[in-house]
Amino acid sequence: MPALEALRSLGAGLSRITERWVPDSWVICMGLTAVVLALAVGGAGAGVEEAVVAWGDGVWTLLSLGMQFAISLVAAYACVTSRPAFRLLDRLAAIPDPDRPRQAIALIGLFSMAAGYLNAAVCTVACALFVPFVARRNPNTDIRVIIAGAYLGLGTVWHGGLSGSAPLILATPGNPLLEPGTGAPIVDRLYPVTETLFLPFNLVYLLVIGSAALGTLLLLHPSRDVRTLTAEQAEAILPKLPPDEPVDDTPAGRVDAFRGWVWLAVVLLAYPLGHSLVTKGFGATWTINAYNTVFLTLALLLHGRPLPFLRACRQGVDTAWGLILQFPFYAGIFGVMQNAGLGAWLGGLFERIATTAGYPLLVYLYSGVMNLFVPSGGSKWLIEAPYLIPAGEEMGVSVITVMLAYAYGDSTTNLIQPLWAIPVLAVTRMRFGDIVGYTFLVALACLAVNIVAMLVIPAAL
Repeated sequence: MPALEALRSLGAGLSRITERWVPDSWVICMGLTAVVLALAVGGAGAGVEEAVVAWGDGVWTLLSLGMQFAISLVAAYACVTSRPAFRLLDRLAAIPDPDRPRQAIALIGLFSMAAGYLNAAVCTVACALFVPFVARRNPNTDIRVIIAGAYLGLGTVWHGGLSGSAPLILATPGNPLLEPGTGAPIVDRLYPVTETLFLPFNLVYLLVIGSAALGTLLLLHPSRDVRTLTAEQAEAILPKLPPDEPVDDTPAGRVDAFRGWVWLAVVLLAYPLGHSLVTKGFGATWTINAYNTVFLTLALLLHGRPLPFLRACRQGVDTAWGLILQFPFYAGIFGVMQNAGLGAWLGGLFERIATTAGYPLLVYLYSGVMNLFVPSGGSKWLIEAPYLIPAGEEMGVSVITVMLAYAYGDSTTNLIQPLWAIPVLAVTRMRFGDIVGYTFLVALACLAVNIVAMLVIPAAL
């Protein structure tokens, strides 16, 4: 269809522009820092020294939160790269009929959304590893659409799922929005996930947005000019099982291989979590810490022995290094928002340009645009929440409504954000321009659904 081809070309053109003009994420962080300091001085009326000191006061305030998110990435990677996970991926890939490409697209899309609901890091790593299995078992399915299907979880359900950064921050005791260290708190209480992630509105939204995205992608599989991989190409990119290394027959080697260390760690991690679930309930227990406990426990059980577990975690640090480095710099921006008056000034701007009914849509669109430049749901939330939440409350829009609008916008533009495609593109040896035409069309479908959702969310909540 000419219209579809025109939109695909538009998406590919967008990819070429971003690849040429969008710099590294740390450079973007420093550019935003310069903008924030300039706005604090020129807009909020802070002195230069006051703004710089505010940045310095904030830079080390989010180390605990940064470590929590880093561990979540490392633990997720360790789970996905275990031998049982590799075998499971191969069995799942054999389910579709090889002569019916849309079955393979449905499988990879559903897998991506299920993984995205559980854990964004699991989704990123598992889908990158799953694509070659699906391509090998389904040689008649377009590889570009398979990769686009692997992207659906991050673009639809992840921020409304169990690992959603903004909801988990609001639910975690001592979080910087409740206890910023310096300055006034942005929220006056914790918001357990039973009030955010498990709201009926959010659960229905995830079903609708996931169905719309998957349905759109199924329609987009080409009937001609299908781009597939040869058997040799599919085999070349297929991940290999982690080696089952022999035990070093020395006293130290035998101690290192003792499975009892794994079981001791599992009990020490799992028992306090289970005790909290029984005594306090799920809503009060499910925080970032509980989330990390679950995935560390799973990683230990899946690897079974200490050294394979430690090796997988060491490799997983590669996925987390950017977050570890950038979090203090985003914390400095948070400090300027809190302590140099910039948050209040920006909040006033939002109050002047928005209405109560239109504010969720404004937050959704703003969050989506900002995600193209700051592709980190947690750190970006800490930058935006200090002015989005107060402005919303002034207009009678609840904290939960603002947070959900932010989360949905943060997810949608992941579909056209090259950063999150890096793992799957590295595995498949393709360019983002090869797939963005498809993901761009899915993003348009999600945008249409979200416009409706943002107009009804104030009444629904």
